[in-house]
Amino acid sequence: MTTPSSDQDKTKRDPQGRRDTIVKAAVELLVKHGPSAITHRKVAARAEVPLGSTTYYFASLEQLIEEALGRLADEIDQELSNVKLALAESDGDLMILVDIFHDYLHNRAQVQADAALYTAGAHRAELHPLALRWFDGLVGLLSGYTDRNTALAIAVFSDGAFVHAMLHEQPLEAAMLRSTLAAMIGRGQDHGGRS
Repeated sequence: MTTPSSDQDKTKRDPQGRRDTIVKAAVELLVKHGPSAITHRKVAARAEVPLGSTTYYFASLEQLIEEALGRLADEIDQELSNVKLALAESDGDLMILVDIFHDYLHNRAQVQADAALYTAGAHRAELHPLALRWFDGLVGLLSGYTDRNTALAIAVFSDGAFVHAMLHEQPLEAAMLRSTLAAMIGRGQDHGGRS
């Protein structure tokens, strides 16, 4: 079992570990308070590293924020991989998305993390591709199981359900997700999607 001091000593000897610790702290602050609340001092305090470490590894605060947002986008890639696997295992049954969307919408921490990414992408053009990663990836995946218009409709509905979850205490329930998704899938079954 390691002690906090030995963890800190290990971080001193592990530059990549220290850098990762700084980015993780920035991600946590970003999710909790948004990009405008991040400072080198707050990140250093959260990461429990000297203030100089944040400026050593990241030349600017913008660079640190972009790296943190990139980490959030990487989580979206993992979620897309999970969707891809679920669709393959269900033989392309798009109704499997009901459970995926329901679990996601009820994961408050994940919704807040994605809200930070979407907000940053909406305000900064260079981050726009990161913010669109879920939407574009989902459309691409679903287009293999249904027509493109239906894939787009499902992705737009997914984004709308996300915004609803971000702003309301109670996200959409499974019954609502199921009935809406079934209605969308009922249109445009040209490429093998199931209802």
